[in-house]
Amino acid sequence: MPLAVFVLGFAIFCLNTTEVMVAGLLPSLSDGLGVSITAAGNLVTVFALGMVFGGPVLTLTLRKAPPKQAMVMMFVLFLAGQTIGALATAYWAMVLARIVTALATAAFFGLAASVCANLVPADKIGRALAIVFGGFMVANVFGLPLATFIDQLMGWRAAFWAVDILVALCLVLVVCTVKAVPAPQAPDVRSELSVFRSGRLWGAFATNALLIGAVFATFAYLAPVLTEVAGFSAAVVPLLFVLYGVGTVVGNIVLGRLADAHTMRVLWLGGVVLAVLLGLYALVASSQALSIAALFLLGFTGMPLNPAMASRVMRLSNSGALINTMNTATICAGITVGSWLAGLGVDAYGYRAPMWTGALLAVGALVSLLLARAAGGRRATTAGSVPQISSPH
Repeated sequence: MPLAVFVLGFAIFCLNTTEVMVAGLLPSLSDGLGVSITAAGNLVTVFALGMVFGGPVLTLTLRKAPPKQAMVMMFVLFLAGQTIGALATAYWAMVLARIVTALATAAFFGLAASVCANLVPADKIGRALAIVFGGFMVANVFGLPLATFIDQLMGWRAAFWAVDILVALCLVLVVCTVKAVPAPQAPDVRSELSVFRSGRLWGAFATNALLIGAVFATFAYLAPVLTEVAGFSAAVVPLLFVLYGVGTVVGNIVLGRLADAHTMRVLWLGGVVLAVLLGLYALVASSQALSIAALFLLGFTGMPLNPAMASRVMRLSNSGALINTMNTATICAGITVGSWLAGLGVDAYGYRAPMWTGALLAVGALVSLLLARAAGGRRATTAGSVPQISSPH
């Protein structure tokens, strides 16, 4: 693998740490900004919405810029937003910071996937994407706990500054490792948007949103499930999250290697395992031993489906940044909706509802795959090369 692929993975780790770290900083942010815990928690939603709606717009705006130059601009935009957050004394300033960093993060995710797909041969795209998207997994395993530790040691502003420093390092590494290539021959906006007329492409987006929505319906409420249902002490919960994170890293390695040659099989198997696993987890959530096993399997099977999902989307369309940014946006929409539905379930039926919600969403993903097969989608997403927009070779 080219060194640039690993650099892109490290960059996504740094950017995504900003997205997830707010969950660990809620009490400090609430005190520091003088708002309620609920208002501080809404900063997570603000970031997600910024990725859903702002990322594609920024990608379209920069579509004619050379990839390396566009990445540099995204880093600069992110650093500006993160600095606003580190200096914020009012809630509105933090909201602005979250919107700005979300725009840069979503656009960078799409561009990083596009550049990655053009750095390696077509038969290694899934493995390369597993490395790049691995940054997302590592952010959950190490970024969130590290930011929480820095907050406890030096305050939440120090956590924001730490990410600023890491992203500045990423900027230097990208400049040194990613080759400069001319801007792609970008068509006009109408032509570029014409690819979204494909029903099979939107079917793939729907599958991706449902699969990751199923994962996050459960993940969003894991802490109370583990303490209130399984009976774990609060002190043990961070270790259980690490176990979940280890599962995602191992799953990312295994499924990333299978994503190229067995794209659709990975998605089918992932959907079936998620539906069965989450349904069983809802039934046995009071058992600590079985909860531990379920956590690892959820990590192994859920987020590591990303390389196969992205590979399928690119084979149905192209490897351009806009396609990959839209894929990120639809996944974020799935995360938002899945978490919201799980919350409704918790209010109505208790803490086993998130697993049942996730199981139903996974079944929905399987239905979308069945419809894609009926429409001939399977034939278009098996072996074959990914249409490429530009080549950084």
